[in-house]
Amino acid sequence: MPLRYTQALSGHRFALLFVFQLFNLILYPYMDSAGFRYYVFRALTSAVILLSIYAVSFRRSLVIFGVLLAAPSLVQRVVFLRVQASAASLLNTSLSLVFDLFVVVVIFRHVFVRQRPNSETIFGALCIYLMLGFSFARIYEMVTAVQPGAFYLDPSSNLHKVPDRFDCVYFSFGSMTCLGATGITPVSNQARSLCIIEAILGILYLAVLISRLMAAYRVRYDS
Repeated sequence: MPLRYTQALSGHRFALLFVFQLFNLILYPYMDSAGFRYYVFRALTSAVILLSIYAVSFRRSLVIFGVLLAAPSLVQRVVFLRVQASAASLLNTSLSLVFDLFVVVVIFRHVFVRQRPNSETIFGALCIYLMLGFSFARIYEMVTAVQPGAFYLDPSSNLHKVPDRFDCVYFSFGSMTCLGATGITPVSNQARSLCIIEAILGILYLAVLISRLMAAYRVRYDS
């Protein structure tokens, strides 16, 4: 690849990651357990993980650490169709969450310590927001695996009784944006506590961090 294309790609790593994360969210409802769409979705999911490693590849040590943490994340998102109550599945999901947390921390430090934000830092902040939503969805999956009755699905708006992976994604982003997730109600104290924590984090992130970043971005281009 020519040097100019490599430099252009490196300068838009957060924008590229955000686009793939957004496609991942859009295609979630069309994922089948088998067939062509299933493999397309799995390929896209794997691409998001690889792009997450590339997004934090500011130092060689970060790349090595990211690759080591990405292995269980690939297994969790590609092999396991859903989180199970087994120790192996819960451990693998926990390690996947560690990978997400690692990526969020690295991007956060890169985005919010910059004195002169640009469009790429804005995309980095948006990547963090989407990654937090997906991370909480996996936490809700773990809660559902350990406590099958942690969430109640209203039969009038759901065709199944146990939340699946997309139900958790739907509930996670509904909680984080404070829009709510119609048809899904947290029942256990643990599920309700996590819902409160995610709602608070979502409000604080948008109201404090994103607004501060956008204000600094406007000041830079207005001056």
